[in-house]
Amino acid sequence: MQTRPRKRIALFTGAYNHIADGVSLTLNRLVAYLLEQGAEVLVFAPSIDVPAIEHAGRLEVLPSIAMPGRPEYRISTGVSAENQSALEAFDPTIVHLATPDVAGVQALAWAQSRGRPIVASYHTHFSSYLGFYRMRRLEQVMWAFLRWFYRHCEHIYVPTPSMAEVLVSHGIEDGLELWPRGVDASVFNPERRSTAFRQRHGFQEDDVVVSFISRLVIEKGLDIYADVLAQLQQEGRRVRALVVGDGPACALIRDRLPMAVFAGHLSGEELATAYASSDVFLFPSETETFGNVTLEAMASGVPTVCADATGSNSLVVDGRTGFLVPARDVAAFTDCVRSLVDDPDLRARMGKEALAEALTYTWPIILGRIDRYYDSILEGRS
Repeated sequence: MQTRPRKRIALFTGAYNHIADGVSLTLNRLVAYLLEQGAEVLVFAPSIDVPAIEHAGRLEVLPSIAMPGRPEYRISTGVSAENQSALEAFDPTIVHLATPDVAGVQALAWAQSRGRPIVASYHTHFSSYLGFYRMRRLEQVMWAFLRWFYRHCEHIYVPTPSMAEVLVSHGIEDGLELWPRGVDASVFNPERRSTAFRQRHGFQEDDVVVSFISRLVIEKGLDIYADVLAQLQQEGRRVRALVVGDGPACALIRDRLPMAVFAGHLSGEELATAYASSDVFLFPSETETFGNVTLEAMASGVPTVCADATGSNSLVVDGRTGFLVPARDVAAFTDCVRSLVDDPDLRARMGKEALAEALTYTWPIILGRIDRYYDSILEGRS
C-alpha cells in the first residue's frame, strides 16, 4: 500500500481566491511551492462564484458572508459538517492558521483535540485598522483575543522584525519566526520601464510620475497621497499622479485628484510595467504587516517614500533606497517626494540601491523557510 507523504498541511485562511490581495497571492505561492516539494495541502477558505484569481491546490470552500461595508471581502462563518469531513479524511500532520476568525478558532480546537501541531502566520495588522473605522475602543479586547489565539500555536510566522516587536509589546512572544515576503524579479524589474506606457497614459518625457499602487481603501493613506500630489502641483512642479488599483475609496481619490491617471486593477506584466514606468513610489500606509507593493516597486528600480511603520520600515533603507516618513506627516511626505522630484540623479541612485536591496528577497528562499519550519516541528514530534 502506498504511504502518504510525510507532510499534509491543512491551511485555514480568510482570503485565498475571492480577492487578489497580498494575503491571497502570498498563500497561493506558498501552496504551489509546497506541492512542488511533494507535500499535500488542503486549503479551507471562503470563495465566490467568480473568483478573482485561479487558486493553487485543493480548496474546501468555507461558509461565509460579505463583510459589512466592504463586500469585496468575505467573513467565514465557521467550518461546516462537509468541511470537517474533508478535514478528517485529509488527516493533516500540521494545521496552519492564517486568519484568527471563527473558522480559525474551530480549526484550532479540532487540532488540539487530536494532538496535531498548530502554526499560524500573521498577515493582517488588525489593530491598526481600528482607528480608520472609529473602533479604537475595541483594541484591548482584540489584543486579548489574539494573545489567547496565538498562545496555542507552536510557531507564529511574522513578516518583519518590526511586526514581531509589535506582537511582543502586546504579550505575544513565544514561537515567533521570521517569514518575509518575496518578489519575482523576473516579472518586477527596471527593464519593464516603457515609453509607450507613459505616452499611452498622457505622460510627457519630463513629467515625474509619482505612483500609488495598492487596493484603493482609505487605510492605505490615499488622503495623504492626494495631499502631497496636490501640493507639489500647486507649486508648479511637473508631477503627475498614477493610481493603480481599485476599491471602495476610488471615488474619493478621483474627486481629490481629477487630473490623475487611473489605470484600474493591473496584474502580471502590465502591473510590472506600471511600477517601472513611474519615477517615485509613494505609499503612506501605516497598516501593513509587510508591504508587498513596496518591495515590488523597489525591484522595479523605483525609489520609495513610505510611512515609517511596520512593514515598510523593514524594507526601505532610509536615505539610501528611499525615505521613511513619520506616519500621517503630510509636510514630511511632501518634502521627501519634492527632493526626489527635483533631483533626477537622486532618483537614479536610490532606484539602483532599491533594486539591489529587493534582490535579497527571492521567493524560493522565502518559501523554503516555511517548509523548514514545518520540518522542525514534525521532527520534534517524531
